[in-house]
Amino acid sequence: MIKVAGTTYRFHPLFTLVLIGSSLTGYFLEAITLFGIVLVHELGHLAAANGFGWRVREVQLLPFGGVLVVDELGSVPTWEELVVALAGPLQHVWLIILALLMKWLEVGTASWWDYFIEANIMICLFNLLPVMPLDGGKVMQSLLGYLLSYHNTILYSVWISMFLSLGIIVMAILQLISGQLPLNILVIGIFLLVSNWYAYRQLPYHFFRFLIGRGSRVSLLLSRGTLAQPIVITKHRTMADTLKLFMREKYHLIYIVNEAGRIQAILPEQQLVSGYLDGKKPGSAVSDLFM
Repeated sequence: MIKVAGTTYRFHPLFTLVLIGSSLTGYFLEAITLFGIVLVHELGHLAAANGFGWRVREVQLLPFGGVLVVDELGSVPTWEELVVALAGPLQHVWLIILALLMKWLEVGTASWWDYFIEANIMICLFNLLPVMPLDGGKVMQSLLGYLLSYHNTILYSVWISMFLSLGIIVMAILQLISGQLPLNILVIGIFLLVSNWYAYRQLPYHFFRFLIGRGSRVSLLLSRGTLAQPIVITKHRTMADTLKLFMREKYHLIYIVNEAGRIQAILPEQQLVSGYLDGKKPGSAVSDLFM
């Protein structure tokens, strides 16, 4: 772990093993090249996040990319998350163009530039897979947020990611059975599966963080003027279940109706979120807020 210009960079143990293994097997130059590409990739994310004023806790470096650990969980506009997620893969575009230019000018050896280009393409394409925490997974999660409630967005993103991670593991096992040795693919698949299983276990915490940051997001929506998205429930529905219907980019008014369909109360979402965060039991009915 090192700290540069106020940002902490942490080497994942998997990356450290790759560097050590490469040194022992005579592929140190390739490993250093890989490290440089991954670092530029992450600096793209970091520059975009800093440009939006995000609070970056650390940058975790992995053999196939990295993870930007930030304090913003669902509290920033979705389009900002899309820009930050795509800022990493976009770095490979200018890196490949630079390599082609250097190769054309005959600077260095052509074989090394070929490896450099191939490594950029592989890292870029791999990171665009729709698997969390890869960039493609973050793009998938952001786009799902326009269609689904935030709770379902993070839940489905994790399930899709675990399913695809299992697919990567199965593909590696099939190659192993056929006589190949795809240890790198197998290790990455296991890493992604474990990461998403951990994310699944942390889902309640993730959603709670979303609710804590909801106030600032709602204030921004209201300051600009926004159409309200109604949520219609009965008075017996719990606050926890109602909050799970919230969409990230919508402001909600909660309509409480009786069995005859008549409106008994209309609550702004701030009242529901505040009641929940102020200590109401998750199983408390929404009616506790107005009766």
